[in-house]
Amino acid sequence: MQATAYTYDAQTRSGSVLLDDGTPLPFDAAAFDAGGLRLLRPGQRVRIDVEGAAGGGKEADGRRIVLVTLQTF
Repeated sequence: MQATAYTYDAQTRSGSVLLDDGTPLPFDAAAFDAGGLRLLRPGQRVRIDVEGAAGGGKEADGRRIVLVTLQTF
């Protein structure tokens, strides 16, 4: 799944992305580390792997990002 980096804290290696429908979804250090990245800038397109199911509405619900990596074309 693709998304756009929204926030990133280099100290904690955590942040959030915006899905293409505008839904924010947080990620933790484990998801960031799994992608092998060293830095992430807001606005970068990323590829994410997500566990859990989405409910209705604009909330993360039961979804959890397990991997964040750069989107390459």
